[in-house]
Amino acid sequence: MNSIYLDYNATAPTHSRVIEAVSACLAETGNPSSVHAAGRRARSLMEAARETVARAVNCLPRQVVWTSGGTEANAMVLAGTPAAHLFVSSVEHDSVLANAPGAQRLPVDSNGIVDLDALSARLAAVEGRKLVSVMLANNETGVIQPIAEIAARCREGGAWLHVDAVQALGRITVDVQALGADFLTLSAHKVGGMKGVGALVVANDLVEIQPLMRGGGQELGRRAGTENLPGIVSFGAALEALAALGDWQARVRDLRDHMEARLLELGAAINGRGAPRLPTTASVRMPGVPAETQVMAFDLAGIAVSAGSACSSGKVKTSHVLSAMGQDAETAGQSIRVSLGWETSAHDIDQFLAVWQRLWSRRRPAAQAAE
Repeated sequence: MNSIYLDYNATAPTHSRVIEAVSACLAETGNPSSVHAAGRRARSLMEAARETVARAVNCLPRQVVWTSGGTEANAMVLAGTPAAHLFVSSVEHDSVLANAPGAQRLPVDSNGIVDLDALSARLAAVEGRKLVSVMLANNETGVIQPIAEIAARCREGGAWLHVDAVQALGRITVDVQALGADFLTLSAHKVGGMKGVGALVVANDLVEIQPLMRGGGQELGRRAGTENLPGIVSFGAALEALAALGDWQARVRDLRDHMEARLLELGAAINGRGAPRLPTTASVRMPGVPAETQVMAFDLAGIAVSAGSACSSGKVKTSHVLSAMGQDAETAGQSIRVSLGWETSAHDIDQFLAVWQRLWSRRRPAAQAAE
């Protein structure tokens, strides 16, 4: 195992509180849909977790629909909303882009922020029902979109707004009412819960989403199939565990800022540095050194980081996010993502910087000459 974990945006370590809650849940036999005592106990656990998630994002419990993760929640909105026109930002997660292949892609600036005027113009150019999908915080760069402003443009243009908040939950305040979103996507494992469970918040009660899964009518008919009770319980327990940690984000922001300041001194570039970002994320470019080389070098040194984007086979591919921000393929292929979390220490960052500096000093002469 890697001794230093700096890949929280991929998945977060499971809280001990989550392990305890899930272990207790596994001792329960009942199906949450059953009316007998065992079923009622299971439903009580599920509804308690639903209330916890609802409080975390300021919505009603009945607006929380359990899913198998963020990907399914995104697909539910994009496929199930009765919209004739889809618009997505060009820096969205692949689970949005792949589920909306015919959508118009909204341009972003060099920091990855959506062009608001372009959004308004495109909404004004079409008639009928419209859906816009823009993530709250980018999974590669940590850049935070001005969602409240985007929501206002959507209302002016007669569009619903879906916000993928998977990377933002637990890192910054996520208030679906303040954001003005109609739909919100969440995932448990990004906050220290189990993998394979997420939620779609349907904040707009006037929009009826057609279910992807049909069958027993669970989740008020919006998502059929027996609910993943251990995963759902883990989601609630993870949010409670994070809340109990207090303001860990401020400490981690200081660590991230210290790390970036030193990297800039050494010759690195920070992607999205000119925009508001998550306190936990840094997209770092080492000029002249491919991201795959960097990831392997850090792994050999016992430090887990990732490239900007990776496919299911684990091979590094060019980041569509950095490409949308105006970088050419070679430049975009030189960035890694360093994502911190509640267990990250100053020692971890010092070790990361030491390895980065060693790798930087050993780069190919051709790369040095190109600076």
